[in-house]
Amino acid sequence: MNRRHVIKTGIAAFGIGAAGCAAPTLASSARYEMPMESERHTRTLMQWPVSVDVYGSRDLAAVQANIVAIANAISEYEPVAMMAAPGARGFNPDRFSEDVEVWDIPTDDLWCRDSGPTFVKDADGELAVAHIRFNGWGDKQRHRNDGLIAERVAQRLGLPLFDSGVIGEQGGLEHDGAGTMMAHASCWVNDNRNPDLTEDEIAERLGAAIGATKMIWAPGVKDADITDYHIDSLARFTGPGRVLIQIDDELDPDDPWSVAAHETLGILQQATDARGRTLDITRLTEPIDIRGTGDDFVSSYVNYYVCNGAVIAPQFGDRRADAEAREILAALYPGREVVQLNIDALGASGGGIHCATQQQPA
Repeated sequence: MNRRHVIKTGIAAFGIGAAGCAAPTLASSARYEMPMESERHTRTLMQWPVSVDVYGSRDLAAVQANIVAIANAISEYEPVAMMAAPGARGFNPDRFSEDVEVWDIPTDDLWCRDSGPTFVKDADGELAVAHIRFNGWGDKQRHRNDGLIAERVAQRLGLPLFDSGVIGEQGGLEHDGAGTMMAHASCWVNDNRNPDLTEDEIAERLGAAIGATKMIWAPGVKDADITDYHIDSLARFTGPGRVLIQIDDELDPDDPWSVAAHETLGILQQATDARGRTLDITRLTEPIDIRGTGDDFVSSYVNYYVCNGAVIAPQFGDRRADAEAREILAALYPGREVVQLNIDALGASGGGIHCATQQQPA
């Protein structure tokens, strides 16, 4: 599995999130918690990509086609809100099913997991948005509109918004819904996001924002891809104390991604969750005979999305590996249909289905 290279460097940030973060500012004294993705949703949020500078005209059209396919697949199970400005490049509402609603919110790119809102609930079940401020993965890409997505969604829905006190992306953070988080330090404890915060301070602020008490850190990889190695393409929590990780049996000492992945696995094998339990780890092997090509292609089965009644997952053309992924996901999410899609354009862009989606809890 390869990762997306830096798309643009040396570009100034636009919008919020370019400066350092203040300490968390809560909307009230209430304690908030982030429900697991597998809990029931009101809708899925997605963003329409428009940047020719990032993708080029041909690749942008292919990426947009993948976004249409993902939105239509999810809309079979729950409503979808597609954020797009009027007249956005390549946007045609007729390509979508009737259960995909268009929201007039301008976007730059598609990565709603990273720039979209982080929804949390209080003890009464009332929603708020915990603002993990997005700065274009450390000012590597223009984000004039995407840096404002979370704020604009909160305004549209009439929800309170509070500052988490951290700059980063939700794709770099996993949580099990029962107090435990895991992340690669490379994309949080990094001068391009949180230069004045320590590892402990970041964990404390993230935990306060989403209602978690323990962070499992692994080192990750800095400066080798645009995300600084998001955890959600390697390992996911599938329930309290349960982890799914995609990894080869053999470590390749010449591949920094392989070294980092095996380091993460070793840490998870020794870790306990917030309740003191050893983690239950399921392993998925890497696909080999895939359609995608190029060093940037991300062939991650674990970058799936759980919606109401289904798991929307990728397939890469390796029949054995595709079937194994489908079987494992079906076992981990009983009662849900596993829908596998060809999302090769997203893979070539360094991401996947989870990267492109964001759930609004019911």
